[in-house]
Amino acid sequence: MFTKDQRRAVRVCALVGVCCALLLGAAGYAWKVHSLAGHLADGDPARGTYIPDPGLADNAGFAVLDGLAGDAGEARPADPASHPAADPAPTEVPPPGDGKAPAEDAPPVHWWSAGWQPSDPLEGRPTAAEPTIGALFSPGEDGDPYHHCSASVVHSPGGDLVATAAHCVHQFGFRTNLVFVPAYRDGEAPYGVWVPSRIDVDPRWASERDPDHDVAFLRLRSPGHPDRRLEDVTGAETIGFRPELPAPARLVGYPNDTEQPLDCRNTARAAGPTQLRLDCADVPDGTSGGPVLTDAHTLIGVIGGRDGGGDDETSYSSYFDDSVRALYERSTGAP
Repeated sequence: MFTKDQRRAVRVCALVGVCCALLLGAAGYAWKVHSLAGHLADGDPARGTYIPDPGLADNAGFAVLDGLAGDAGEARPADPASHPAADPAPTEVPPPGDGKAPAEDAPPVHWWSAGWQPSDPLEGRPTAAEPTIGALFSPGEDGDPYHHCSASVVHSPGGDLVATAAHCVHQFGFRTNLVFVPAYRDGEAPYGVWVPSRIDVDPRWASERDPDHDVAFLRLRSPGHPDRRLEDVTGAETIGFRPELPAPARLVGYPNDTEQPLDCRNTARAAGPTQLRLDCADVPDGTSGGPVLTDAHTLIGVIGGRDGGGDDETSYSSYFDDSVRALYERSTGAP
């Protein structure tokens, strides 16, 4: 048994430990905010729109290419467009069964009637890289891993659109150092690197970080190749608004501590009127923004929303309601 003095000493040690943990946590958070601040812009928070500076965007693309070249032991290129990874070579990564969007004359896929089955076990497992899905990089000392989120190409009139989570592109302001690498795997960028020319989030995310509006659309371009369209290179998923739930679904994303994507299949269900949930274990940080797909190629969510995207057992998405449709139309309709 402890004496009173011993119990008092234990309580004091515990209190000191808690205080130290809180101080360390606060210091880490302050360092992250300070580091992130160097890569942020206000944009237009009232509209939830940011038009990136082309020079900053190209520099971010160059930094990713430089990092990939360094990992491969290659010489630094003179400019981003001259690096081999900046010149897409679609034949290097043939699209798997659930990869590139089908041709316009291909029959639709209906998973319920096509023998779709959930993953067994219900957990994220490594999967092949796909042209329409990629990693979002944020080069620089911004407190995040080199690739920190995921995104997917969605069909649009301009052929230049990706969808991701709003928290991947806007935290205390719009990120100025975003780079999308479709089909990224093991340091390779077979479809090149793409940088934003416009970012759109819901103003309710920009002002309040409302988890019911954790969706973003980015219009992208290829540095040094102004006439190249993303969708022509990678294909695209279609986007489905107000999806009927429950629905057979598949999530895909890039953990920030691995160099390949993972996926998991399960039934997507409503989590209240404004959220979608998919119960799969082992879907870690970095998968945020990754697509939730049904019928192989229809985007019905992006990992995010409640609890920053979920926990060890469940992933969430903001429900793709009329507000997401309006956000999509605003992004694709802008000049």
